[in-house]
Amino acid sequence: MRATFRPRTSWTTVLLAILAVASVPAMAQQAYHAPKGPDGHPNFNGIWQALNTANWDLADHAARPGQVVADGTLSADPGGIGVVEGGEIPYLPAALETKKKNFENRVKLDPEIRCYLPGVPRANYMPYPFQIVQSAKAIFFAYQYAGAVRNIALEDPGPAPADSWMGQSYGKWEGETLVIDVTGFDARTWLDRAGDFHSDALHVVERYTMIGPEVMSYEATIEDPKVFSRPWKIRMPLYRHVEKGARLMEFKCVEFVEDLVYGDYAKKPK
Repeated sequence: MRATFRPRTSWTTVLLAILAVASVPAMAQQAYHAPKGPDGHPNFNGIWQALNTANWDLADHAARPGQVVADGTLSADPGGIGVVEGGEIPYLPAALETKKKNFENRVKLDPEIRCYLPGVPRANYMPYPFQIVQSAKAIFFAYQYAGAVRNIALEDPGPAPADSWMGQSYGKWEGETLVIDVTGFDARTWLDRAGDFHSDALHVVERYTMIGPEVMSYEATIEDPKVFSRPWKIRMPLYRHVEKGARLMEFKCVEFVEDLVYGDYAKKPK
């Protein structure tokens, strides 16, 4: 009877096979490397938008009725998953009471209602798109809401000469991440429609990182010792518009609020 020949498999061969299989997931999980822009850094050119409910409330929140009852569902707040790391904004006790009063009176006090510029980070997650223009020597942000803009200084400009709605932005690259340090804020902007607010001591550090061909990770660390007990962080994806003809439209909201803002000064009929 002829013996069947069975070749031996060495342990070295088995080990190499196991390592080869194990390396596949690791290779698949490598960080995304974005195409380069005109400045040699990841290309952020395009129109971007957050697809979440952070502008209504940064924290977890259920759907709730709006304060303009006659509008029915048109003014209702949609429920949404929070974007605050750890789930809770670390307010100082007195500031938390102010936040609660802001929420109760939000239909009168929210700066968005009066078409004031939104500030940072709120401008990035309002329900309107914004455009990043990146050249070899400059980075510029243009927002559809109220025509707000930000010029990102790429050399340290020093302290902001005056407080402003959008603050002063200083950007630098850390590898493939654009880090923007923002200071010099006007205290009148809010962080969302739920009454979350800040003082003129606000300091925001933003981090923009491409994680796919048309999506970036947005992260903002918020520090304000007059309002919060410690720095805290929000994080969300931003999506690039890819539809044909994508562009910013006009939303000059001043004309929508003239009666609200200046109605008391209007000439009354005799």
